[in-house]
Amino acid sequence: MTSHSNSSHTDHPVNDHQGASGTELVVDIGPIAHGGHFVARHEGRVIFVRHAIPGEKVRIRLTDSGDSSRFWRADVVEVLDASPHRVPHFWRAADSQASWRRGGPPVGGAELGHISLEHQRALKAEVLAEQLKRLAGLDLATEVEAVGDHNDDGLGWRTRAGFAVTSKGRLGMHAHRSDVVLPIKEMPLALPGLNDLKLWDLDLSGIARVEVAVPANGSRPLILLAPEEGTSPKRVHSILSQLPHDVSVASFDPSKGEVLQLRGRTWVQETAAGHEYRVTGEGFWQIHKNAPETLVGAVTDYLSHGGYLQPGAAVADLYAGAGLFTAPLADAVGVTGSVLSVEGAPGASRDARKNLHGEPQVEIVQGRVERVLHQSARSFDSVVLDPPRAGAGKAVVKQLMATGPRAIAYVSCDPASFARDLGYFHQGGWRLESLRAFDLYPHTHHLETVGLIVPSA
Repeated sequence: MTSHSNSSHTDHPVNDHQGASGTELVVDIGPIAHGGHFVARHEGRVIFVRHAIPGEKVRIRLTDSGDSSRFWRADVVEVLDASPHRVPHFWRAADSQASWRRGGPPVGGAELGHISLEHQRALKAEVLAEQLKRLAGLDLATEVEAVGDHNDDGLGWRTRAGFAVTSKGRLGMHAHRSDVVLPIKEMPLALPGLNDLKLWDLDLSGIARVEVAVPANGSRPLILLAPEEGTSPKRVHSILSQLPHDVSVASFDPSKGEVLQLRGRTWVQETAAGHEYRVTGEGFWQIHKNAPETLVGAVTDYLSHGGYLQPGAAVADLYAGAGLFTAPLADAVGVTGSVLSVEGAPGASRDARKNLHGEPQVEIVQGRVERVLHQSARSFDSVVLDPPRAGAGKAVVKQLMATGPRAIAYVSCDPASFARDLGYFHQGGWRLESLRAFDLYPHTHHLETVGLIVPSA
């Protein structure tokens, strides 16, 4: 892969757009970096470029720059020497070259859509390997596995999507790292059911944000409306009257986490691993339609095959959400075993209570994981750890090792925080026994990993 500066190339100042510096440069593209950018250099300065592919020569437009900045950011506006892995972008609104030709940035959320799916997975595997090497000192190459129908085009998988609203009241999405909201007319990554709602045809004036959940099992969708400050109830009800009648609608306040029923239910019914789950409002649920089954399968395989998950075992499910892993863990340990399910968000914890009310072996505790571990002073045969993007952190890792489990199945949606936490486990005398990576977010830079971590002794 080439990654060298082109100091001989001339700069092309063009009109500024939304505060961007607007300067154009020609650069050679080097390796992928964590976060969906590619590394280029210009006169010794690092530039993180989106919408490129390693080995290409491209013209870029600086979107975030300044003499005092340690590095700059840029979008590709023209490909001068294309990679063989480049394909036509499936979504015009997210196509950087087409968008800048129209005079503005692309929407975020499909930043790898110009790369063949196979090569996307190879690049994600590179990112994972680089993070493991840099943050955990591990030399490990892991294939990023396709999920679901292997002949698919990486489209139609999102069961959830969040939208902004333009100043003219149209459904939109943000440009990357920007306050600019761009109107959209389709969401190709989402399930057909979400596109069928045709929310882009409505006047959403008075609404700041729209969240949509369309369960993969075909049950009733939920639309959440976050009204702007000062929007009257009359205005909200006028929007409600435009929405399809077979869809649940609720208003929500993101700052307070409050969900208010407008029509139908304030929750959706999800299905995974032979269980039904109620997920309220903005409550967390895996976004890819095949993700719940895929991740439950990977976690239970690891723990069962190692003999860490069997009838009578004591297990903990940390950052448990609505109980995606808790329910199959309860099946595995049976009534002679025990499952401690810990979740910090009150709404998700209430959902878990409803979802697991018939399981006497399950104890559900709402609270911060570090506080609950500190107070419970219990030991476990095995632990499932599924923290938010920021990872578990040093304090939780230390407490976990102290509880003395025989194995930990760590589910992560961020290779950097996973590798950092793995480093803490290594320092405490634990090792990574096995690792799988899944492409649960095609056409974006995100990936999911499931690692089995055990004491070295």
